[in-house]
Amino acid sequence: MGRTGMKGTYAAPAIEKAFEILERLTHWPQGALVSEIAADLGRSVGELFRIVVVMERLGYLDKSATTDRYTVAYKLLDLAYRATPSQDLVRAALPEMQVLAMEAGQSCHLVVPNEACGMVVAREEQPGIRGFALRVGAQIDIIRSCSGQVILAFSNDQRREQIVRAVESHRGGEIDRAWLAKRVKAVRASGFDLRKSPITHGVTDISFPIFGFDRELVAALTIPFLELIDGSQKVHIDLARDLLREATQKISERLGYRPI
Repeated sequence: MGRTGMKGTYAAPAIEKAFEILERLTHWPQGALVSEIAADLGRSVGELFRIVVVMERLGYLDKSATTDRYTVAYKLLDLAYRATPSQDLVRAALPEMQVLAMEAGQSCHLVVPNEACGMVVAREEQPGIRGFALRVGAQIDIIRSCSGQVILAFSNDQRREQIVRAVESHRGGEIDRAWLAKRVKAVRASGFDLRKSPITHGVTDISFPIFGFDRELVAALTIPFLELIDGSQKVHIDLARDLLREATQKISERLGYRPI
């Protein structure tokens, strides 16, 4: 039988189990025992033990010397940066993010689309003693978040539809397409999004798109603007917005973007 006829029939049980382990450990931030992982996956300890040991030896899992619990190692994050376009994006963005955090006195984070969600691939914390920031690797709601709606608004129609369908498949239900179309239209018309955080009191999210050399969206850069009760934030939110716009323009230029 030729390769075409065999398409979709390959199986690699050990590899499938390894990825199941990695995905399941994202739900155990404090780590998990092999027995806990096995129970969570509905498998036996014997099925997973050797795979876990090999993954630890290769540097993809870390084992606590005191609790025997396993966590995902940073090698995966390093590999993702080196093997995907995120490396060039982060390299281009970090210098401007550092300047932005310093001048605005606010933290910022870089979000890329990742199937059914947005993912933070870089962040820069503001230099003061008070601030708000998302961690690298954090997943965000790509439909309702400020960053997510910027990504959707400035993605091409085909990519936007792929993202929405992925979300619907992941959630097991349809999204309010009419509502989303209105939001996308409004964000696109403004060129950015700015609104109160739906999660954190005192935070207003501001997000602008970043484009690549092909004029396609590659990411959204967002400031979760923290307004202090005593008004001691370094700049007004309007200036923070302008600084963020300037930073995203410079990052896009670094990536080869040239407006028509």
